[in-house]
Amino acid sequence: MHHSNRKLAGAVLAALLAVTQLASVPTAAAGSFAADDEPSGGAMLADLFMLRPVMLIGTAVGVTAFVVSLPFSALGGNVGEAADHLVMKPVKYTFVRPLGDI
Repeated sequence: MHHSNRKLAGAVLAALLAVTQLASVPTAAAGSFAADDEPSGGAMLADLFMLRPVMLIGTAVGVTAFVVSLPFSALGGNVGEAADHLVMKPVKYTFVRPLGDI
């Protein structure tokens, strides 16, 4: 493998790990707010311009990871769990939840 390909592979792996860690923080924080609290305008703007783009990237990384892990998940019998954690949860958090509900 060429030196530049190794650097690229390392950078992609580092980005994958970073996005995976970022994706888990908002979901953990989501349970700490009361359901009847209305989000502020600032929270909506932060969600729209900062969190949603990061989660969109996280969703793409999750889908890619799911596709790569599919043979191993199939052998292990946990395709449904892998799909839920790597694809469905990030998709729901990115596209389904209300704006500003972080």
